[in-house]
Amino acid sequence: MMGVWEIVLRSLLAFALMMVIARIMGKPTIAQMTYHDFVASITLGAISANLAFNDKLAVWKILTAVIVFSGIAYLLMVLSLKNRILRKWLSGEPTVLIQDGKILERNMKKLKVSLDMLNQELRAKAIFNIEEVKYAILELNGHLSVMRTSDSMAVTIKDLNLKSDTKLSFPIELIMDGTVISNNLKQNGISEKWLDAELHKKNLSLEKVNYAVINSEGKVIFDEYEDHIRHAIDRE
Repeated sequence: MMGVWEIVLRSLLAFALMMVIARIMGKPTIAQMTYHDFVASITLGAISANLAFNDKLAVWKILTAVIVFSGIAYLLMVLSLKNRILRKWLSGEPTVLIQDGKILERNMKKLKVSLDMLNQELRAKAIFNIEEVKYAILELNGHLSVMRTSDSMAVTIKDLNLKSDTKLSFPIELIMDGTVISNNLKQNGISEKWLDAELHKKNLSLEKVNYAVINSEGKVIFDEYEDHIRHAIDRE
């Protein structure tokens, strides 16, 4: 039987190996789980589990299996990027579930999607009436993309022919978990002296701030550890 330290070392090795493989596969694979990605992740997870706990198999044999299977998964991923037919076979393709407010039952049945699941996805997008949907498409990663009908779309500034002087930019996080994010300050030419001045304007100290960010409109927002809410809603 394996000793405790051997289990610990094998587990650390399995975890490190999976982290390396995840890095090689890239963020899109993690964020968008297709059929191919799902099969690869399940199989690699099972092999890694054997690496951690199965003392009947030699470590080098399990490592060989991981490397070979990872190579196959990576090769298929690269080939699918270059070949549309192979990509469709490995990953599938987007499927229309609603068209012009009408549910396409044949497609729903083919993908084994229930009406409850469809309604849940629509409600998550604040859509409670199917008539408001022009198209609803189930994407490769399992997410539902929805195009509303023209009369149910939200009105924008452009629609009202109004001019907006507000320039939006990417938010800049300044403080997280009470710690100043020095890299963000340097990359954006922000000094700690300026940050201290902003804290002083709000009569705050760094110890009291949980999170601080310059939002997309250029405003500095501070979130304190003390919320100052008399009746906080706490539901499980």
